[in-house]
Amino acid sequence: MDGGRYGIAELAELGGVTRRTVRYYIQEGLLPTPLGVGRGKHYSSEHLERLLRLKSLQERGLTLEQIRREMAGPGRAEGKELTMRVAVPRSPWTRVEVLPGLEVHVSGRYRLPAPGRLEELVDWCQRHFRHVGEGDGE
Repeated sequence: MDGGRYGIAELAELGGVTRRTVRYYIQEGLLPTPLGVGRGKHYSSEHLERLLRLKSLQERGLTLEQIRREMAGPGRAEGKELTMRVAVPRSPWTRVEVLPGLEVHVSGRYRLPAPGRLEELVDWCQRHFRHVGEGDGE
């Protein structure tokens, strides 16, 4: 550690989270992107302070959306604006591999059928999908 200059592993350890969590918070716009580029990427003491505040709010039971609003509000350090990304709405999807190289993606708005019904789908796919060069199909 170099006087408020941290690598991702150090920031994660000091913040009590994993490196993956740090990356997720950056992706979600809860933490600013690292400073520098390439191998010179690093995080500052402001990143650490923000991560610790974020973790504290989460431990108080706030959702990530509530934390996002709280951290963007008037409690910000005076004159220090951090670059934030726009939050993109997300929806849960389930990926079902029915054959090697063939997947069905199901929106969270739908309930998956029972395993026996999925097996019927796999059987149907095996009959109707052919690898390139295995025949003309039906």
